[in-house]
Amino acid sequence: MDAQEKVQFEERGGIAIISLNRPAQRNALDGETSDQLRAAIDRLEREDHLRVGILRGNGPVFCAGLDLNTIANNQADEVLFGPDRFGGLVSRTRSKPLIAAVQKAALAGGFELALACDLIVASKEAIFGLPESKRGLVAGGGGAIRMAQSLPKVIANEILLLGEPFGAEDAKKMGLINRVVEAGDLEKASLDLAEAITKNAPLSIRASLELSRSCWEGSEEESWQLNDRLLKSLIDSEDAAEGAVAFKEKRPAVWQNR
Repeated sequence: MDAQEKVQFEERGGIAIISLNRPAQRNALDGETSDQLRAAIDRLEREDHLRVGILRGNGPVFCAGLDLNTIANNQADEVLFGPDRFGGLVSRTRSKPLIAAVQKAALAGGFELALACDLIVASKEAIFGLPESKRGLVAGGGGAIRMAQSLPKVIANEILLLGEPFGAEDAKKMGLINRVVEAGDLEKASLDLAEAITKNAPLSIRASLELSRSCWEGSEEESWQLNDRLLKSLIDSEDAAEGAVAFKEKRPAVWQNR
C-alpha cells in the first residue's frame, strides 16, 4: 500500500480491504478521493479472485462525509454527481458484498457510504448521523432514500429533520447495522464476517444480493432522479454557502431561505 494514496487497497486472500486515507481531514471525500474510491470498487468487482470487500477509514474516524471545501471551490458536482454518485459507490449496483467497518464518526456522506454497503460492523464508540439539514443541504448521497427504505416513517423523518447524531447501540436497535464490538475488535470482527462469506458459493452470493436488492429498492432510479434535482438546487443556494461557513466558524447558521 502507498501511504500517500487517498484510498488504499490491500488484499488478504479473497478479501479486499479498502481504506479511506485522509485522517487529517477525517477521511472526508474530495474529488480525488472519490475517484480513487470508485477505482477501488471497480477493482473489487473486476478481479475474480476477490470475493468480498471491507470499507474502512484510516485514523480515528470512518468518514466525515463530503469535504466542504469542494463546495467553496465549485467542485461538489464532480464528487456528488459523478459516475455512481458520491464516492463512486452510493448508487452503484454491485455483485460482490461490501462490509463497512465503522470506527468513531460516520456522519453525513460518511454514513451514506456505510449505508451503501451490504453489511455494517461498528465499534461501540461509533457515531452515526445525517446532519445535512443543519448545513442547508439534504442527505443526497442516498441517506434520505435509504432511511425511508429501512425505517418506519417517523424514525426516518426524525433522523433527517433533526440531523442529530446517534450511537452504535441505537443504530443496531433500529436495524441499521449488524454488529457492535469493542474498538480493538473491529478489524477482526469485519474480517471474520468477510471470511465467513468467502466460504459460500460465489454464484449464490451474487444471486442473493441481486434478489435482496430487488425486493427493497423498488423504483429507486426515480428516487435518485428526484434526489439529484433537490440536491443540485440546494448546493447552489445561499443557505448552503452559509451552512458551510457557519460550520467552519463554529457558529449557528443564519438562514435566508434562499
